[in-house]
Amino acid sequence: MVSVSLSFPLFPLFFLLLSASSSADSSLILQGKFLQCLSLHSEISFPIATTFITPNNSSFASVLESSAQNLRYLLPSVPKPNFIFLPVHESHVQAAVICSKELQIHLRVRSGGHDYEALSYVSLIETPFFILDLAKLRSINVDIKDNSAWIQAGATIGEVYYRISQKSNTHGFPAGLCTSLGVGGHITGGAYGSMMRKYGLGADNVLDARIVDVKGRILDRKAMGEDLFWAIRGGGGANFGIILWWKIKLVPVPPTVTVFTVTKTLEQGATKILHKWEEVASNLDENLFVRVIIQLASAGAKGRRTVTTSYNALFLGGADALLQVMKQSFPEMGLTRKDCTETSWIQSVLYIAGFPSGTPPEVLLQGKSTFKNYFKAKSDFVKEPIPETALEGLWKRLLLENSPLLIWTPYGGMMSKIPESAIPFPHRNGTLFKIQYLSLWQESKEKAMPHMEWIRRLYNYMAPYVSTLPRRAYVNYKDLDLGVNLDKEGSFIEASTWGSKYFKDNFNRLVRVKTKVDPDNFFRHEQSIPPLPHVM
Repeated sequence: MVSVSLSFPLFPLFFLLLSASSSADSSLILQGKFLQCLSLHSEISFPIATTFITPNNSSFASVLESSAQNLRYLLPSVPKPNFIFLPVHESHVQAAVICSKELQIHLRVRSGGHDYEALSYVSLIETPFFILDLAKLRSINVDIKDNSAWIQAGATIGEVYYRISQKSNTHGFPAGLCTSLGVGGHITGGAYGSMMRKYGLGADNVLDARIVDVKGRILDRKAMGEDLFWAIRGGGGANFGIILWWKIKLVPVPPTVTVFTVTKTLEQGATKILHKWEEVASNLDENLFVRVIIQLASAGAKGRRTVTTSYNALFLGGADALLQVMKQSFPEMGLTRKDCTETSWIQSVLYIAGFPSGTPPEVLLQGKSTFKNYFKAKSDFVKEPIPETALEGLWKRLLLENSPLLIWTPYGGMMSKIPESAIPFPHRNGTLFKIQYLSLWQESKEKAMPHMEWIRRLYNYMAPYVSTLPRRAYVNYKDLDLGVNLDKEGSFIEASTWGSKYFKDNFNRLVRVKTKVDPDNFFRHEQSIPPLPHVM
């Protein structure tokens, strides 16, 4: 690396360190040493004021909270980083890895901050730690002729969609429905979305990548080898290295697509219609994606609460063709022409993400999360339709909670055609749909435990109706209830509990890759892939 000076000499900083009060001295010394180390290992300088943020900076809280989604992990009692570093060049990421190792300060990597248990910006297992926030690395280079794009890890998936749409109205990418997801972590977990039944996951459509490995080297697909390239596409974030870039394969979309949302309450026969959806959703035309959003609403003059089931859909084609598909496969919903809206693919992205009608696509460039709550989430995969009697029991339990939310995502189509071992994401053939459970609350003063206990009871209730041996879960819906690594060594036996739930048989291969590329478990968090124990 080329050594360059920082934005101001280091001598005054160290003078301040030596004269600092004893209570803050060790923290300030560590920050100073890290800055000095960065300057020695970075190819270009970086503006300290905007890239190196300490708790003494007035912007510290806003930067920490900028992309954090789960407000539960921003409470004063939750551990905070010693500092936040926002690299503006690839060499800064390399230097951060090298300096983290040299100074033995734990590193957490954040690309979007949507991880449900805040593992990218909170460490519950060791201190001191710092956040390497990739928010300033967000370039997107779309090549329509090559049907591909190179995207930096700090870009949001909404920005990716927008940049593709600016080059073509007949190209897209099959990834997330929430547009503020950072693509670095999003794709490492799989990246499902409204075109998954047609084209598979975002991770299924990755052609190449550039990562920083444990030695601070930048590796592309050829240099990292096929085992590591396999592992990073669905094996979970912050396990094997730091994603810098993904090269993605663009997919064709028609110039006109159709969207709709149809809501049915219990009083309108929601239970029977949902049971029918369970039977047909995974067998529908692969151009059609119909998810179900389940929540509570007031009904009747007295405002009595009821359960609503909203069928939120994207069809890759026109309304007439959609109506024909629904008439043949799912007439019970009663879809009509007036329910359907024909639009462009990029406008369908806004629709599915929940933006108001008429919102311009440029909103996708804001890159800000529109979903910030205190919440706890869990997930399941379903292989057999849930009986109507069990659904009725589910409704009773939902009505006991203030603000529950369930999202049922259909599988089938391309998801059933890709082998379980193609990438680490294993939830393929035989899966009818995925369930996401959430309990949400708005106020920090509101006690979390009743909501946590409610969702755990609901999860236990659903056990007879979902996948077993193992009961599976989605790695991008991190759930620390499934197990936690408590030490640097990775607690291999403990990890195998949640590892098999997220990855099934692919977990063993992930462990072998981890042992090969990061045997000392430098890249680690509460549910990171552990290496095999060292043999003396």
